[in-house]
Amino acid sequence: MTSPPLILITNDDGYEANGIWALVEAAQPHGEVVIISPDGPRSAMGHAITMNVPLRIRKFENPDGIQYYRTNGTPADCVKLGQRVILRDRKIDLVVSGINHGSNSSASLLYSGTMAAAIEASFEDIPAIGFSLLDYSEKADFTAAKTIAGEIIAKVLSHPFPEQVCLNVNIPKGNIEDFKGIKITKQAHGYWHEDFEERKDAFGRPYYWLTGHLVNKDCDDDACQCALDLNYVSVQPVQFDMTAYKHINDFKFLEK
Repeated sequence: MTSPPLILITNDDGYEANGIWALVEAAQPHGEVVIISPDGPRSAMGHAITMNVPLRIRKFENPDGIQYYRTNGTPADCVKLGQRVILRDRKIDLVVSGINHGSNSSASLLYSGTMAAAIEASFEDIPAIGFSLLDYSEKADFTAAKTIAGEIIAKVLSHPFPEQVCLNVNIPKGNIEDFKGIKITKQAHGYWHEDFEERKDAFGRPYYWLTGHLVNKDCDDDACQCALDLNYVSVQPVQFDMTAYKHINDFKFLEK
């Protein structure tokens, strides 16, 4: 008898986030689920890993009887701990990360702890998907995102997956009936226009809060941000090789 696929679930919003439990519901019909999440929010951690304090793991059970693991580490640590400690004697068939509260399109991909977990899995040639919903609210409605995530998980598990590649899936806010469809995209050429808002603490001392907005400079139809603006689900293949290949010859003048 064939064993069901082993699916590792993690996120960067912590174990209390509604998004990870929506992803658990989406993934459970398609395999055996193991949940390893940070013990609190780790948003915008990028690909940080923990090297200066001990990593700890604790096992819990939620009110529905679902067992899960929590760690003081980062999303990337969760994948490492899953593969090297908790599931070290088993083959992980798929890593899914999210569902993130907020977009991870364009330049946000580089800051994202959600996508760092998926990219970490791709280092080890484990198929992986990061899911994000374009809604930052703690009370975000994950109904449509859960359906989309379940459909994509099922299809990925039944198709060959390229080596050392993962998927960045961004899902518009709203009802699934309003979505135009699912589109394979490229990363949009955008950047964050950032400001530091000065505030005062209770003692009148200044502190600064990072704010900003995404500036999209890419109007191509196949760019992730354009697809999202048109109410498509964006599915972007991602690889960790960041070499600027078309500019290699531009720097040949440095050779000797």
